[in-house]
Amino acid sequence: MSGRARLTLASWGATLMAAGALLPLVKPATWIFTAAFVLALVSGAGTLARRVPLARPLTLLAQTVTALLALTLFFAREQAFLWLVPGPEAFTHAVELFRAGADDVGRYAIPAPDTAGIRLMLVGGVVAIGLLVDALAVTFRKAAPAGLPLLALYSVAAGLSGGGAGWLWFLLAASGYLLLLLAEGRDRLAQWGRVFGGAQRSGRPGSTVAGGGPAFAPARTGRRIGAVAMGVALVVPFALPGFSGGLFGGNGEGGGGAGKGGTISAVNPLVSLQNNLRQPEDREVLRYRTNARGTDMYLRLVALDQFDGTSWKSSVRPIEDVPKQLPWPDGLSQSVQITEVTSNFVASEAYEQKWLPMPYPAGRVDIDGRWRYEPAGRMLVGDDKQTTKGARYTVASLDVRPTAEQLAGAGPAPEKLRREYTKVPPSLPADVRATALSVTKGAGSDYERAVKLQDWFARDGGFRYDVEVESGTGVQAISRFLKDKEGFCVHFSFSMAAMARSLGIPARVAVGFMPGKTQTDGSVSVGIRDAHAWPELYFEGAGWTRFEPTPSRGSIPSYAEDTTPSGTATGPAQPQQSASAQPAPVPSASESCTPQMKKLGDCGPDAAVAGASSDGSGPDLGTVLLVALAVLLVLALPLLPLLWRTRVRAARLGSGAGALTVWQEINDTAWDHGVEPDESLTPRRSAARIIRLGELGGDASDAVHRVARAVEEVLYAPRPQAATGLAEEAGRVRAGFHAAADRRTRLRALLAPRSAARLRWTWSARWSSTTTAWSDRRRALTARLRRPAGEAG
Repeated sequence: MSGRARLTLASWGATLMAAGALLPLVKPATWIFTAAFVLALVSGAGTLARRVPLARPLTLLAQTVTALLALTLFFAREQAFLWLVPGPEAFTHAVELFRAGADDVGRYAIPAPDTAGIRLMLVGGVVAIGLLVDALAVTFRKAAPAGLPLLALYSVAAGLSGGGAGWLWFLLAASGYLLLLLAEGRDRLAQWGRVFGGAQRSGRPGSTVAGGGPAFAPARTGRRIGAVAMGVALVVPFALPGFSGGLFGGNGEGGGGAGKGGTISAVNPLVSLQNNLRQPEDREVLRYRTNARGTDMYLRLVALDQFDGTSWKSSVRPIEDVPKQLPWPDGLSQSVQITEVTSNFVASEAYEQKWLPMPYPAGRVDIDGRWRYEPAGRMLVGDDKQTTKGARYTVASLDVRPTAEQLAGAGPAPEKLRREYTKVPPSLPADVRATALSVTKGAGSDYERAVKLQDWFARDGGFRYDVEVESGTGVQAISRFLKDKEGFCVHFSFSMAAMARSLGIPARVAVGFMPGKTQTDGSVSVGIRDAHAWPELYFEGAGWTRFEPTPSRGSIPSYAEDTTPSGTATGPAQPQQSASAQPAPVPSASESCTPQMKKLGDCGPDAAVAGASSDGSGPDLGTVLLVALAVLLVLALPLLPLLWRTRVRAARLGSGAGALTVWQEINDTAWDHGVEPDESLTPRRSAARIIRLGELGGDASDAVHRVARAVEEVLYAPRPQAATGLAEEAGRVRAGFHAAADRRTRLRALLAPRSAARLRWTWSARWSSTTTAWSDRRRALTARLRRPAGEAG
């Protein structure tokens, strides 16, 4: 196999291995076979074009046309001429398909169904990246810059999958890039000539060619370095402390360390919440039975207690082993009506995340596995890859029912707690506090202020619940929400918590699930569209207390109800009193599942998988790809002088290089390192000048003199003899300049070579020649038209 063929195959494989990180995003993942086939056609077109041979721009054009025809065959053949040639209708259909794919990306949670639009976006994106990789690595023989598009492809997958695409996909992508570099290195090594094997003793002492073994040391060293680098990249993250991960379907990794130490890193858990609420089918994630009566039992996952002006998130706090009996809740008095409730839970096999859904406040949790406890938020988090997948657990929780009088008469919160939970960023717009003061005007206590805020959002303020509104978690999003008055639970909970803090009421945001729906067997089913966020306000004597500002969602707790009917709020789930606390053995699938949905794998329990956006909106894959390509183009612009200079050097020093072209290369190398050429000098005097100004010595100095003598022989000898080894002499000169120059000069010579000015001169000369030729033709044509009729030409 030739070097170019090996590079072509390596480029094809590296692109597909990097595209593997996209496989978990869509199911079924059969689109990868289409992408592999189209990419193979593109690679084959490039191989044929390079064998003709065509110029590099024409090679790239031939590959682009091949990709366009193949994509037309797969996605727009009904609108194309002869199923292959795209016309206006085909392009219009492709645009509509692409737009539908972008909408599907924003509508579905991961893994999304393999719709035609999503398939076009995935296949087209992979083919575009593969075309760029092939052009850089094979056509321009620069495999190292080809890592940029591969990195962009992996980064898109990592971003869409919640900040990381998994160690396996990273290993595949890195291995593909390493194979590409090794293929290029082997090709470059082979250009030095054939390596013969044999006994080490057969060669002269010190020979590295005769033995065969040492000649392959660069390849072995490269493989070892690559393997060590990938090993370090995979192992080091496990040695670093921290916790990261998703919420509604955890691709995130947990962490807390061993023993009783460890922390939970600050992580925004509202990933993919909006996507979950947009799901066309309410998939079951959890089922439970409880002995509570008349309860509106919300299942809480995590509390967001830090608002930095950009988003709400959990603070970094220590975690510990789960105690047999959880501590008594902060601020909860024995004078408040409290009932202990026992609930048994079964999580779906597809519901896989790190935070354990529990009623608040939990007093005791019986669960197997590696779980840790965070005391401030009273949350359980999985440790060492522990998730909720198929988990069965029992929670004894407290049903706290303070009265309105108890909340109205609550004393001041502890100073430390008040300081921490009333912080608002300096960037909080003044209209937020002004609105809070206006809404709560006339209230005599923090409790009355909280109820007025809740009622204003849920009923009196003219707000509208709309899950299609793009979310946001920063101060500007809150201000915009108060103005537009439309949004979903994220907007309502964040805005009420921020306004409560601006009034001096300790507040945070809880994220989890609404109570769910009671089934005929007495169990309660919690679906993906029960995902919810709500504010918790602190009142001394009652502790952290739930409020419900979101209209038409959940239920307003009895202690915060107004005498005026709300008219829109839905009631909570009401489990039957006679129901056993033992949950059903297997969560049931939705009865509305169609055969097509079964084919797509959308039936039965499923998890909402975390996304990477902190605002909860689905990422636009098309926008991400366009931005990635734009970034690659911007990054490639500074590399144009380097690519041009490398191409010119390869052409000058190729097989059969003559003395004049090698001499020009040496002069340009000197110019790149700051020694400007002087064409008025003879080769001998020019060589002395290059050696003196470039501070060359040893082999580099001798090489300049030898090439200069070869040039003199070509120019002045009556029968010049063909010199050999001149390309190697140019390499010695370049190495000498590199050794004598400082780092800044070396970087300048590599990235911004001064001799690249010749490119501008060449184009200027061509433009001048072209304009002169057109002017001469125009004058000749004008003179011919002005010539009298009948006059001889």
